[in-house]
Amino acid sequence: MCWSATADLVAGVGIAAVGAATVICAARRPGDLPMAALPLLLGAHQVVEAAVWHNGGGTGPATLLWAVIALPLLALWVPVAVLCAAPRHARRRLVIPLAAGVATSAALAYALAARTVTAEIRGHTVGYSLGLPGAEVIVLGYLLATIGSLLMSGDRGLVLFGVLVGAGAAVSFALWRQESISTWCAVAALSSAVLLLWVGRRRPGTEVGVSGPGGYGSGRERSPGRSDGRTG
Repeated sequence: MCWSATADLVAGVGIAAVGAATVICAARRPGDLPMAALPLLLGAHQVVEAAVWHNGGGTGPATLLWAVIALPLLALWVPVAVLCAAPRHARRRLVIPLAAGVATSAALAYALAARTVTAEIRGHTVGYSLGLPGAEVIVLGYLLATIGSLLMSGDRGLVLFGVLVGAGAAVSFALWRQESISTWCAVAALSSAVLLLWVGRRRPGTEVGVSGPGGYGSGRERSPGRSDGRTG
């Protein structure tokens, strides 16, 4: 979320451009593609909110699409993307945030189908309301699925991404509650740049782990036909 329709639109286009570059870089590692495509989704989300601003809030298609991306889609997308990109040794524990994501996404999808989400312009912010019962449990499940999966990923780049998103979301939420200004678009832009750097440092055939020496979790590169970790 940004502080105006123009800011949302500019940020969305910029973030989507970073996302396109990230996807191109990730083509060498198909398992990284879901995570690499996340900036594309975040960019589209900002563009959708520009339409919400333009419509003055309300309950129209733009508001519903914004909620679908922000709630059930991201709750499922992030833990699946982390599971695909994570090193093998971390995948078993990632079943926990994945299960939380599936359950949370299902609950949010049902709520969106059964209820009407509304958007309200509040100064330099947009407030969204769905009237969820048991919202505290759903929020905990959402945080476990998204931030939790990143922090449990076993990859230094994704852990850094999780810390950045978690801290940025906390600051953005505090400012949003005061209805002063929405800064989530800045967090999304910085996070997308971190993902681009993360993808750029990955290499095909590299087993990635937290203890790897190459930065952002990169470990040993194994050449074809060799299993002892030496390349020559």
